[in-house]
Amino acid sequence: MGKKVVTLGEIMLRLSTPGNTRFVQSDSFDVVYGGGEANVAVSCANYGHDAYFVTKLPKHEIGQSAVNALRKYGVKTDFIARGGDRVGIYYLETGASMRPSKVIYDRAHSAIAEADAADFDFDAIMEGADWFHWSGITPAISDKAAELTRLACEAAKRHGVTVSVDLNFRKKLWTKEKAQSIMKPLMQYVDVCIGNEEDAELCLGFKPDADVEGGKTDAEGYKGIFKAMAKEFGFKYVISTLRESFSATHNGWKAMIYNGEEFYESKRYDINPIIDRVGGGDSFSGGIIHGLLTKPNQGAALEFAVAASALKHTINGDFNLVSVEEVEALAGGDASGRVQR
Repeated sequence: MGKKVVTLGEIMLRLSTPGNTRFVQSDSFDVVYGGGEANVAVSCANYGHDAYFVTKLPKHEIGQSAVNALRKYGVKTDFIARGGDRVGIYYLETGASMRPSKVIYDRAHSAIAEADAADFDFDAIMEGADWFHWSGITPAISDKAAELTRLACEAAKRHGVTVSVDLNFRKKLWTKEKAQSIMKPLMQYVDVCIGNEEDAELCLGFKPDADVEGGKTDAEGYKGIFKAMAKEFGFKYVISTLRESFSATHNGWKAMIYNGEEFYESKRYDINPIIDRVGGGDSFSGGIIHGLLTKPNQGAALEFAVAASALKHTINGDFNLVSVEEVEALAGGDASGRVQR
């Protein structure tokens, strides 16, 4: 029996250059829809949960197309408010080898960025929910969206809902000073904190002993930070993905979880070639939500999440279109990629 999972955020129109072409070369774009918490909702729906995505979208056809993209994969859209003028857009140029991918945002004044508290009945939304997930992208969109995030978190706590956050710092949306002024007060509502080394430093002011730019991640360097974060904010779980970036198309991928007593480090995946890494972190969040809701311990939950996100790197688009069975096959050791007959 699936659980009720609620996510809050922005779904955007993604315009990506075909293949590995550059923006200046392209005469056309490939069109899909996606966005942090929407991607998480799709993952949870794929795993059999009642996944509700909360946002605001215009009433016109592009807004409806975004709604349809969610419905196609089983996400429930009952709580999507309609109105406003814009669907946010982001442009993606997919990198290769030593050339990194690039994202350009055109999301100012989107419908969700200008949404008001009156657009949502968060008590009704959280009624009967088991899990609420948001990311640091949503409060970064606008001050109004930050207020919506706070109201949603308060409602979740009133209804006894587990709250998770993916810190997800985006330097194109806000400064670290603004991020910390908004994010730190919101941590009082959070049970499960997900992020990477950069997010922990820029959103919360914790700096692990890790070389992000150099592509190196030493899990031991995280343990002190995990303990300090759990102590300061009262998190039940602190979780970090550990990405080794050898090139735009070749990454190492694993994660670590801490439940206040024990650390667990997952197996490592060598992902080469990467087809599309956008949404990789969101697929991890969706996987850890499913894992913590259904698995017997934090280790099993983490292995599911890491395997799910490793698979996402092989799939075009923002959404992680995999089943529980496919994830568990990989987590159980089948990384052969042989044809399933």
